Amino acid sequence: MSETPAFVSGPPTLENPWPVGELAQKVRAYIDRLGTAWVEGEITQWGVSGGNVYGKLKDLTGDATIGFTVWSSVRAKIPADLKQGDHVIALIKPNYWVRGGTLTMQVFDMRHVGLGDLLERLEKLRAQLAAEGLFAPERKRPLPFLPSGVGLITGKDSDAEKDVLRNAQLRWPSVRFEVVHTAVQGDRTAREVARAIARLDADPAVDVIIVARGGGDFQNLLGFSDEAVVRAAAAATTPIVSAIGHEADTPLLDLVADLRASTPTDAAKRVVPDVGEELSRVDQARSRIRSRIAHLVSVQVDRVEQIRSRPALANPRWIVDSRSEDLTRFVARGDELVTRVIERESDRVRELAGHLRALSPQRTLDRGYAIVQDGGGHIVRQADAAPAGASLTVTVAEGAFDAVSSGARSDR
Repeated sequence: MSETPAFVSGPPTLENPWPVGELAQKVRAYIDRLGTAWVEGEITQWGVSGGNVYGKLKDLTGDATIGFTVWSSVRAKIPADLKQGDHVIALIKPNYWVRGGTLTMQVFDMRHVGLGDLLERLEKLRAQLAAEGLFAPERKRPLPFLPSGVGLITGKDSDAEKDVLRNAQLRWPSVRFEVVHTAVQGDRTAREVARAIARLDADPAVDVIIVARGGGDFQNLLGFSDEAVVRAAAAATTPIVSAIGHEADTPLLDLVADLRASTPTDAAKRVVPDVGEELSRVDQARSRIRSRIAHLVSVQVDRVEQIRSRPALANPRWIVDSRSEDLTRFVARGDELVTRVIERESDRVRELAGHLRALSPQRTLDRGYAIVQDGGGHIVRQADAAPAGASLTVTVAEGAFDAVSSGARSDR
């Protein structure tokens, strides 16, 4: 056993420095006073060597990691199913190795985080997000009938990725995918999935986003209930399909997603239509259209035949023949009426002509009278209006002649 070195008293100075051993002993003494402590984190490394376990434990939210050692005697007392990715609490005692100058964490106990605690935290988050309206049905957006591009968030080379791609391409061979690989369990899940949702939502070529994982136990699915993932999905303007592939448990992503698919295969069937089914629908629609058009044409043909079968169209002369007697009678009646009118008016004209002749000057002249006009063309009505030697014009029934007045006579 090595001797304990003699320490220099007083604070270290340039002239009176501490030996390395004294500093190391002081550090170990300080760390020893910490004793044991329960800590919570995620196992990110788990390796077995010589019956002992050497691993690392990472903080659940911050960027901090510690290495730990589980001696074989302690390993026999802790759960045998502990592994990388598990969320655990551990009873740890820090130990500073003076000789090597290293700090180790010795595990005295380690156990899974109680499901009751996790469920309580999850239920509080669920209630908070529900109160904010993030799970409201009216927020759900319909999926596009035929997306030009599909975003897929899943684990690299996972069965979920293969199921989605294979089934989608079988249904619609020309479908285009934008795949983003992320962690699907462990502490990196929430951060990477939230970042992937934001990235695909910003891509104008992506019309719908699928988040897929091939099932898992409750603890493995915790990343999909993380607040960051839920809020990223709620903030996205692109419809999101949650296809975590589980039935018993419901991650919060299922509640905020626009559509929940029971499996990745189901998601593929929901996102893209089946080309065979759509072609069948097109054929059925064409058949219905042809049937409707044929029916309409048939109805119109029947109506035309009914119209053509009517007497007026079947024998156009029927109209003339059926009305010819009436037409002949009306023509004869019209001719008779016109003749009567003409005769009556002719008699009237003759009567008026007789009256005109009786009243005309010519009639008077025919009876032997004459009309005498002076040189100015004025009718002479009095004898003294034609003095002796005046030139006169005398009009008789058969013409006119000139005369010279011999003066007025008083033989009346």
